[in-house]
Amino acid sequence: MIGTLVNVIAILIGGSLGLLFRTRIPDRMFKIVFQAIGIFTLYLGVNMALKANELLLMVFSLVVGSLIGEFLRLEDRVEHLSELLKRKIGSKDDKFSTGFVTSFMLFCLGAMTILGSMEEGMGKEPTLLLTKSMMDGFSAVALAAVMGVGVLFSVIPLLIYQGGLTLLAALFGGVIPEAIITEMAGVGGVLIIGLGISILEIKKIKVLNMLPALLVEVLLCYIFLT
Repeated sequence: MIGTLVNVIAILIGGSLGLLFRTRIPDRMFKIVFQAIGIFTLYLGVNMALKANELLLMVFSLVVGSLIGEFLRLEDRVEHLSELLKRKIGSKDDKFSTGFVTSFMLFCLGAMTILGSMEEGMGKEPTLLLTKSMMDGFSAVALAAVMGVGVLFSVIPLLIYQGGLTLLAALFGGVIPEAIITEMAGVGGVLIIGLGISILEIKKIKVLNMLPALLVEVLLCYIFLT
């Protein structure tokens, strides 16, 4: 779990620096930074999605996973949780939920999260997660400057999700084929594209409701690829 803990610390440090800059940056600067983050998010998602090979499995997992997430109302529940957290800490930041959800998605859906967690869970040096920590730390500066304190609190679900993947890899990593990890990362890339579209305010997409697609993809890959 060293890689995940370092990741959390890097985000907290970067996010804190972003909050310091936030009061010194004009609104027009916020807008252009926000757009830059959105464009980069689209690029990151496309780059990941193109590495997937089983497109039919991807489409099916996205459709089924989205239906499951919509039925469970995952996005509504997470936003409700973020609002409770916002009231608990007494924050008046109107972008708290946006920062919380967006940062969690960006920090957790990348290929480095999946591959890095597998790497550390299987007893190897957490090189990927340490590299990711540096990247997330710099990203947190920009995100917190634009979206506020919610970015810092995104480390809570990150710790649960990324730490959980590491523990699962420690238990089952030896029996997870690399092809499945690649396909799972490809689905994550499509979800990141949806996140980028939401960040750029092109259209609001309920990306959190699509998260079960990752689990559906793993199940389908085990059925058809192994």
